[in-house]
Amino acid sequence: MDKIRRDELISTYRDGLLDDTLPFWIKHCVDREHGGFMMSLDRDGTVIDTDKGVWQQGRFTWLLGELYNNVEQRPEWLELAKHGAQFLDEHCFDPRDGRMWFHVTREGKPIRKRRYAFSESFAAIAFGELAKATGDQRYAQKAKRTFQRFIDHNLDPRGTDPKFTETRPMRGLGFPMITIATAQELRESIDLPEAEEWIDRSIDDIRQYHLKEDIQCVMETVGPSGEIIDHFDGRTLNPGHAIEGAWFIMLEGKRRGDEELIRTGCQMLDWMWQRGWDPQYGGILYFVDVNDRPIQEYWHDMKFWWPQNETIIATLLASQLTSDPKYERWHRMIHDWTYSHFPDADHGEWFGYLHRDGSLSSTLKGNLWKGPFHLPRMQLVGWQLLAESTG
Repeated sequence: MDKIRRDELISTYRDGLLDDTLPFWIKHCVDREHGGFMMSLDRDGTVIDTDKGVWQQGRFTWLLGELYNNVEQRPEWLELAKHGAQFLDEHCFDPRDGRMWFHVTREGKPIRKRRYAFSESFAAIAFGELAKATGDQRYAQKAKRTFQRFIDHNLDPRGTDPKFTETRPMRGLGFPMITIATAQELRESIDLPEAEEWIDRSIDDIRQYHLKEDIQCVMETVGPSGEIIDHFDGRTLNPGHAIEGAWFIMLEGKRRGDEELIRTGCQMLDWMWQRGWDPQYGGILYFVDVNDRPIQEYWHDMKFWWPQNETIIATLLASQLTSDPKYERWHRMIHDWTYSHFPDADHGEWFGYLHRDGSLSSTLKGNLWKGPFHLPRMQLVGWQLLAESTG
């Protein structure tokens, strides 16, 4: 990448994060009356639903702590991170079983708990960043305890009815992929002793069950032994999800100096770029079928914000780690397409949901699923990677 392009991208990612994305959320989502953050925002930041998604409470708390620890020790960021952690502590854990809610009212009264335990993974990394920022070991203990709940429930769910019967057992990419990212964060923030054990175990699971060399594919859902399930759920691929997992593995390879891990991550990116990139309109499709059959979900060909974010990171990291020119070309393609369609020039931040052709589907800036996470993480990681390459 030439210096002019690199400097332009650094400015785009850094300034977009610090001058646009973060100020938008801080201005509009902080709930000073009841604590935590209200994330359901319209285009101009107007709150359109006061309920609170627990994922987003943990994710924004993590982001604020991450920025405080790794960008600048701004008192506002630390204060807001503590603000988020307090709401998590006081309202987002079910005292009956210690698990976390998924959806609560503005005041913190429980509405819904999901069968899976991803709220716990995001709360764990939030507590980890606060432990690092404050030196308070109570946060470190909360991080360890919440991470263990995440692991335990995903390996042996209790107190919840399974989504499916035992007629057709399945395993998904989500748990090992999120375990890698969570353990990586906790290794950095609190030096979690078992972090690398869980990272290794999760990478092994992905390699053993989800990577299919013969058809060059990362399967989202497989049978217990990795077999492809020839039904809608088994054939459905989520390219953005697999590409997100690809850069987690590449990043681990970079940290360890492990070329084999880097190759695995690049292989995942290669396969899913070929399946996910939309040659007609550009951008990464949401779902595709492993056999190119019709998809059951009607939003399959939409362009959501987060697969584009993850693909920007993955292609940039692959380019830096391998110097293969195709990755720089792919990064330019995904970056340029995404930045020409998602940012809102009038009110800041990004739209989340576009039709296949890139036209706007919804003016939502946030909801139970979209908040200040994938976009600001992409901006932060992109800025960090490019800044490293200038040294």
